[in-house]
Amino acid sequence: MIGSRGRTRLISPGLSLGVALLVTLGLACRGRDEPVGTIEGERRSAEAVEREERSRAGAAEQLAALAGGGTGPPAKRILFGDLHVHTTYSIDAYIFSLPIFGGEGSHPPADACDFARHCSGLDFFSLNDHAEGLTPDRWQRSVESLRECNARAGDPRDPDLVAFVGWEWTQTGTTPETHFGHKNVLFPGLSDAELPARPIAALAQDVQSRARYMGVVRALQALRPFGFAPYADFLWWIQRLAETPICEEGVDTRRLPKDCLEGAADPETLFEKLAQWDLETLVIPHGTAWGIHAPPGARLDVQLSRARHVPEQQRLLEVYSGHGNSERYLPALRREGDPEEAVCRAPTEDFLPCCWQAGEIIRARCGDLDEAVCEERVAEARRLALRAGRRPHWVIPDSRVEDWLDCDQCRDCFKPVLSPRPRQSAQYALALSRPDETDTNGRPLRFRFGLMASSDNHSARAGSGYKQVARKGMSDARGLRSEGLDRWLGSWVRGSAEDPRRAVPSPPTPMGFRSLIDVERGASFMYPGGLVAVHAEGRDRRSIWDALVRREVYGTSGPRILLWFELLNGPDARRVPMGGALALSGTPRFEVRAAGARVQRPGCPRGSREALSPERLERLCRGECHHPGDERHRIAAIEVVRIRPRIRTGEPIEALVQDPWRRIPCPPDPSGCTVRFEDPDFAASGRDALYYVRALQEETPAVNGDNLRTRFDARGRALSVEPCYGGFRTAADDDCLAPVRERAWSSPIFVDFGG
Repeated sequence: MIGSRGRTRLISPGLSLGVALLVTLGLACRGRDEPVGTIEGERRSAEAVEREERSRAGAAEQLAALAGGGTGPPAKRILFGDLHVHTTYSIDAYIFSLPIFGGEGSHPPADACDFARHCSGLDFFSLNDHAEGLTPDRWQRSVESLRECNARAGDPRDPDLVAFVGWEWTQTGTTPETHFGHKNVLFPGLSDAELPARPIAALAQDVQSRARYMGVVRALQALRPFGFAPYADFLWWIQRLAETPICEEGVDTRRLPKDCLEGAADPETLFEKLAQWDLETLVIPHGTAWGIHAPPGARLDVQLSRARHVPEQQRLLEVYSGHGNSERYLPALRREGDPEEAVCRAPTEDFLPCCWQAGEIIRARCGDLDEAVCEERVAEARRLALRAGRRPHWVIPDSRVEDWLDCDQCRDCFKPVLSPRPRQSAQYALALSRPDETDTNGRPLRFRFGLMASSDNHSARAGSGYKQVARKGMSDARGLRSEGLDRWLGSWVRGSAEDPRRAVPSPPTPMGFRSLIDVERGASFMYPGGLVAVHAEGRDRRSIWDALVRREVYGTSGPRILLWFELLNGPDARRVPMGGALALSGTPRFEVRAAGARVQRPGCPRGSREALSPERLERLCRGECHHPGDERHRIAAIEVVRIRPRIRTGEPIEALVQDPWRRIPCPPDPSGCTVRFEDPDFAASGRDALYYVRALQEETPAVNGDNLRTRFDARGRALSVEPCYGGFRTAADDDCLAPVRERAWSSPIFVDFGG
């Protein structure tokens, strides 16, 4: 008999014995830590590396000759990498590896090294596990694994692969004013003197309150010997995190003990702590437009200050990843005002608001209700959905993904993110300006971001977009593996309604663990990852880092498209490459050269088959590796985007972003495309401008290329959708292919008026 607030309840002797046995087993047979893994493959052969370099240099020479620039090897080489890779040392990655999601088991740091070297054939990569899940021991073991990966690369002046150390600072705010998003933090070196002692997470300082659940967590670890080892090991990890002390606030980070969890709740604190380390650092925002974590109304304006943006460190922005495209500013998707006070707008021919669709779902359920009552419930559903923020579908708990059609989605975007937030996009960021704050050159503070891409893959598969295969593995598409699990966990995640003909308020805390279970709305918007490319003077670590700092980088949606973008009439008649900044008073003139990616052959090259065992090759690479032939895909067109940053507060962004400003078709030449253009209006405008280009490849099939596969009527209204589910509803071997134009995005060239 157990007393509780004056009440009593009885527990049977058998149940008491069972609870006691579970607790005893939990103390005797606890979960255990996940090992860092074993790197299996050695360095790629010098012949294989040279063959790749020779192909890229040959394409560069051909394009230079077509442009009238003579022949000879290019001064810089293009190298491809992935600067956003998670292993199952990230909490969300581990959860999605569990059997409940049909996961394939753990993928520790060693897997990333073997995959990057022998599956995707990259030139460089970084690990970026979520800092909030990295215990001090796991952080140190990750660093040691990367050191071993680099040690196998051969001569440091000419390595086959460079691995960088980093982590992800993962912040999510519940309001537009408190949301700062996710940022990857990278360092160029590998030694203890070149790295911080611990990662810095976006931890709340009351995180120790998790300890109140530790009794249950310890007991549940007793499930390990009964076939539940992965779950017990996860609980052991959570226990270790809860028991690790939180670093003291207000203390210089260099004076803190190594074995505490360090937090920075906002960008000011993060940059302050990084300044205390006084190390070379790059901070790269990513996933900025994701509606999965950014609340409606979120806007990058709140981060444009010298306290929250350090231009010397925050020089790059990840415009694309396996979670979608954050490039475009789309005013049609914008919701004005505070969601608590905003009005749900009627749909247009290119946009269906989820708040509106919530009302339509309830309308279809009204049945024999009085018409006036039905309309009241329709209006109530729209109001509740608008207030629900990131999870409007939770206001109708028993609804299906199909019921919501393609609400809150862009209908003409290339590989879009789920529910994009337009004022978090790259184009919006590049159009902002702060006249009341200045940069180190005395000009109004702006985001002068270089544009790059990476994978954000959560199974240690660095550079996973080399082929459009194995959707559940090469992308982060995940879902519950059975209908029973979906029914049981779905009711826990989204709650329930007493009356299915009436919407309910969304649960008050829509993020956290429960949101990780609610993945099916996003599964149709998961893709094999992108790549970052650098124009570097050598293959070594310093040359790659310097190219990143110069912003002489571009991103691709996965294929190894070759891209050069230069201003031709810079100071002293020199060329200024992508990422460059200059002042000019005359007409800027530009040149673009692009060559398509080489067509992939099936299977894996001999070097990969010799480096990895058949079992590891199949598990990591899924039997398909980067294996290019001699033929290249055709470049279909070059698109130019011009953005004129604000010169006064409140200037409409839609008038400043011109996309595309120019579209130039390319001839069907397999050797590539070269175009020149100029801006005759620049001098007369008297204002700064920036220009970047997109190289569009010919159409090829792509995983989730058609997202929800929406059907429309003759008036453009959505009739039905056929989602590409991550769980049991869509076959695991269905890659949901549809034709797209894969692409590369250059970094901008920033042309300030004057000089």
